[in-house]
Amino acid sequence: MKPPALYRVAAGLLLLFAIAHTFGFWQSDPGWGVGAVLGSMQSSQFTIQGFTRTYWDFFLGAGFTVGLLYLFASVLAWQLGGLQAATLVSIRVTTWSFAACFVAITALSWRYLFWIPIVMSGVIAVCLAAAAWSAGRVADSGGHEKGSHSAD
Repeated sequence: MKPPALYRVAAGLLLLFAIAHTFGFWQSDPGWGVGAVLGSMQSSQFTIQGFTRTYWDFFLGAGFTVGLLYLFASVLAWQLGGLQAATLVSIRVTTWSFAACFVAITALSWRYLFWIPIVMSGVIAVCLAAAAWSAGRVADSGGHEKGSHSAD
Protein backbone atom coordinates (compact mmCIF):
# COMPACT_ATOMS: atom_id res chain seq x y z
CA MET A 1 0.00 0.00 0.00
CA LYS A 2 1.03 3.57 -0.58
CA PRO A 3 1.61 6.04 2.29
CA PRO A 4 -1.66 7.99 1.81
CA ALA A 5 -3.77 4.84 2.07
CA LEU A 6 -1.81 3.55 5.07
CA TYR A 7 -2.16 6.86 6.91
CA ARG A 8 -5.87 7.05 6.10
CA VAL A 9 -6.43 3.48 7.36
CA ALA A 10 -4.54 4.39 10.55
CA ALA A 11 -6.67 7.56 10.87
CA GLY A 12 -9.88 5.55 10.63
CA LEU A 13 -8.68 3.01 13.18
CA LEU A 14 -7.55 5.79 15.51
CA LEU A 15 -10.94 7.49 15.25
CA LEU A 16 -12.65 4.20 16.08
CA PHE A 17 -10.18 3.68 18.94
CA ALA A 18 -10.87 7.22 20.28
CA ILE A 19 -14.63 6.70 20.24
CA ALA A 20 -14.54 3.20 21.73
CA HIS A 21 -12.06 4.19 24.43
CA THR A 22 -13.95 7.33 25.41
CA PHE A 23 -17.28 5.54 25.76
CA GLY A 24 -15.93 2.29 27.16
CA PHE A 25 -13.07 2.87 29.58
CA TRP A 26 -15.23 3.98 32.52
CA GLN A 27 -17.79 1.17 32.27
CA SER A 28 -17.54 -2.07 34.19
CA ASP A 29 -19.32 -5.40 34.17
CA PRO A 30 -20.86 -6.43 37.52
CA GLY A 31 -19.45 -9.91 36.82
CA TRP A 32 -15.95 -8.54 37.33
CA GLY A 33 -16.68 -8.11 41.04
CA VAL A 34 -15.04 -4.70 41.26
CA GLY A 35 -18.00 -2.78 42.68
CA ALA A 36 -16.36 -2.27 46.08
CA VAL A 37 -13.14 -1.02 44.47
CA LEU A 38 -15.03 1.40 42.23
CA GLY A 39 -17.12 2.59 45.17
CA SER A 40 -13.96 3.25 47.15
CA MET A 41 -12.37 5.09 44.22
CA GLN A 42 -15.48 7.27 43.91
CA SER A 43 -15.97 8.02 47.59
CA SER A 44 -12.47 8.49 49.01
CA GLN A 45 -11.77 12.20 48.69
CA PHE A 46 -8.47 13.96 49.29
CA THR A 47 -7.02 17.38 48.65
CA ILE A 48 -4.20 17.81 46.16
CA GLN A 49 -2.77 21.19 45.18
CA GLY A 50 -5.88 22.94 46.45
CA PHE A 51 -8.41 20.67 44.67
CA THR A 52 -10.60 18.06 46.31
CA ARG A 53 -10.47 14.94 44.16
CA THR A 54 -11.04 11.19 44.26
CA TYR A 55 -9.12 8.40 42.58
CA TRP A 56 -12.19 8.07 40.33
CA ASP A 57 -11.62 11.69 39.22
CA PHE A 58 -8.01 10.78 38.37
CA PHE A 59 -9.17 7.69 36.49
CA LEU A 60 -11.74 9.67 34.49
CA GLY A 61 -9.29 12.49 33.80
CA ALA A 62 -6.65 10.10 32.51
CA GLY A 63 -9.15 8.12 30.46
CA PHE A 64 -10.70 11.14 28.76
CA THR A 65 -7.21 12.53 28.11
CA VAL A 66 -6.24 9.31 26.34
CA GLY A 67 -9.42 9.48 24.24
CA LEU A 68 -8.59 13.03 23.17
CA LEU A 69 -5.02 12.05 22.32
CA TYR A 70 -6.31 9.19 20.14
CA LEU A 71 -8.60 11.70 18.41
CA PHE A 72 -5.65 14.04 17.81
CA ALA A 73 -3.59 11.10 16.51
CA SER A 74 -6.42 10.34 14.08
CA VAL A 75 -6.35 13.92 12.76
CA LEU A 76 -2.56 13.80 12.49
CA ALA A 77 -2.63 10.50 10.57
CA TRP A 78 -5.29 11.91 8.21
CA GLN A 79 -3.18 15.01 7.56
CA LEU A 80 -0.04 12.93 6.96
CA GLY A 81 -2.03 10.92 4.43
CA GLY A 82 -2.49 14.07 2.37
CA LEU A 83 1.20 14.88 2.08
CA GLN A 84 3.52 13.98 -0.76
CA ALA A 85 6.17 11.35 -0.09
CA ALA A 86 8.97 13.93 -0.34
CA THR A 87 7.30 16.01 2.36
CA LEU A 88 6.89 12.93 4.55
CA VAL A 89 10.59 12.16 4.17
CA SER A 90 11.44 15.70 5.23
CA ILE A 91 9.58 15.09 8.50
CA ARG A 92 10.75 11.52 8.97
CA VAL A 93 11.51 12.07 12.67
CA THR A 94 7.82 12.87 13.12
CA THR A 95 6.54 9.98 11.02
CA TRP A 96 8.85 7.41 12.62
CA SER A 97 8.20 8.80 16.12
CA PHE A 98 4.47 8.45 15.49
CA ALA A 99 4.99 4.81 14.52
CA ALA A 100 7.33 4.17 17.48
CA CYS A 101 4.78 5.68 19.85
CA PHE A 102 2.21 3.11 18.76
CA VAL A 103 4.74 0.30 19.01
CA ALA A 104 5.22 1.38 22.64
CA ILE A 105 1.45 1.64 23.17
CA THR A 106 1.13 -1.89 21.81
CA ALA A 107 3.75 -3.12 24.30
CA LEU A 108 1.99 -1.33 27.17
CA SER A 109 -1.33 -2.74 26.04
CA TRP A 110 0.19 -6.24 25.96
CA ARG A 111 1.51 -5.79 29.50
CA TYR A 112 -1.46 -4.08 31.14
CA LEU A 113 -4.62 -4.35 29.01
CA PHE A 114 -6.46 -6.90 26.86
CA TRP A 115 -6.96 -8.06 23.26
CA ILE A 116 -8.90 -5.16 21.76
CA PRO A 117 -6.33 -2.44 22.57
CA ILE A 118 -3.46 -4.84 21.84
CA VAL A 119 -4.77 -5.61 18.35
CA MET A 120 -5.92 -2.06 17.58
CA SER A 121 -2.66 -0.43 18.63
CA GLY A 122 -0.65 -3.17 16.90
CA VAL A 123 -2.45 -2.72 13.58
CA ILE A 124 -2.12 1.07 13.88
CA ALA A 125 1.63 0.69 14.61
CA VAL A 126 2.05 -1.51 11.53
CA CYS A 127 0.16 0.99 9.33
CA LEU A 128 2.19 3.94 10.61
CA ALA A 129 5.54 2.13 10.27
CA ALA A 130 4.67 0.85 6.79
CA ALA A 131 3.62 4.37 5.75
CA ALA A 132 6.85 5.92 7.05
CA TRP A 133 8.96 3.24 5.37
CA SER A 134 6.98 3.36 2.13
CA ALA A 135 7.23 7.17 1.94
CA GLY A 136 11.02 6.87 2.01
CA ARG A 137 10.96 4.34 -0.81
CA VAL A 138 8.63 6.50 -2.93
CA ALA A 139 10.82 9.57 -2.36
CA ASP A 140 13.97 7.57 -3.21
CA SER A 141 12.38 6.58 -6.52
CA GLY A 142 11.83 10.26 -7.33
CA GLY A 143 8.19 10.24 -6.30
CA HIS A 144 7.19 8.66 -9.59
CA GLU A 145 5.19 5.86 -8.07
CA LYS A 146 1.67 5.82 -9.42
CA GLY A 147 -0.83 7.35 -6.97
CA SER A 148 1.56 9.91 -5.52
CA HIS A 149 -0.40 13.12 -4.92
CA SER A 150 -0.22 16.53 -3.32
CA ALA A 151 -1.40 17.71 0.08
CA ASP A 152 -5.10 18.27 0.79
